[in-house]
Amino acid sequence: MGIRCAAFLFDLDGVLVDSRAVVERVCRLWAARLGVDPDALLRVAHGRRTRDTARILAPHLDPVQEAAWIDKAELLDTEGLVEVPGVKRFLTSLPAGAWAVVTSCAPDLARLRLSTVGIPIPDVVVTSDDVSNGKPAPDGYRLGAQRLGVDPRSCVVFEDAPPGVAAGLAAGARVVALRTTHPTTEFAGATAVIADFTAARARREKNGFVVTIA
Repeated sequence: MGIRCAAFLFDLDGVLVDSRAVVERVCRLWAARLGVDPDALLRVAHGRRTRDTARILAPHLDPVQEAAWIDKAELLDTEGLVEVPGVKRFLTSLPAGAWAVVTSCAPDLARLRLSTVGIPIPDVVVTSDDVSNGKPAPDGYRLGAQRLGVDPRSCVVFEDAPPGVAAGLAAGARVVALRTTHPTTEFAGATAVIADFTAARARREKNGFVVTIA
């Protein structure tokens, strides 16, 4: 399969960095703090901003305070962070100005996770602090495309969670989903679903790029 595009927009957790070990450890601690079922929290949390997850599961608590608590816990935990297979090779095939990260993380956490696994921090990083509405709203992906100077409809979004897939589609982009945190059945609307970047290739052409998914 070949997908033509002008630029690339990457979610972070589950797409560039496999952070499942950290996320699950901290979410279980957070679930105990909230007094909710940890499995229910994990089903909601992937792909969403922390404060949005708090509003859904614990509307009686201050979402900003809860986000600060979990951000602090995650900044102290890097054990088990690894790159998603093949991602460094894929990124090195792209010009610096052709890709951006669009994440539900806070800025410090995004930088920590990328640097911990040795992924370069791109010029454009859109975080939870940059948008009024988090995923599944399209705001982050629209802003990422704007900062790259392209139309979001000309972008390919790489995502691993249903809220992120919905956000990419709502922005008008084509979405390639990675089944690192969710099964293929949860990626309605995705152009393709891949395990990781091992078999993915990006080739530059005169008017953009062609992404090949084996």
